[in-house]
Amino acid sequence: MRTTINVDDATLNFVMKETGATTKTQAIRQALEEYIRHRKIEKLIALGGKVRFDVDWKTLRKGWTRNIRGLR
Repeated sequence: MRTTINVDDATLNFVMKETGATTKTQAIRQALEEYIRHRKIEKLIALGGKVRFDVDWKTLRKGWTRNIRGLR
């Protein structure tokens, strides 16, 4: 999708330098992907203490087995 945006040169040059991007499009794409990745991590961190996980570390170390009728 083609979009026109106004970004000041200093900001765009900084992003290009930090990402190693060779084109403006590549720099913007990488910056947006990094922003999305960061937001997803923040949402996972926000779940801390809200998800109940009933398996102890010994069970995890052995590996999970499912006792589903008909599969064993």
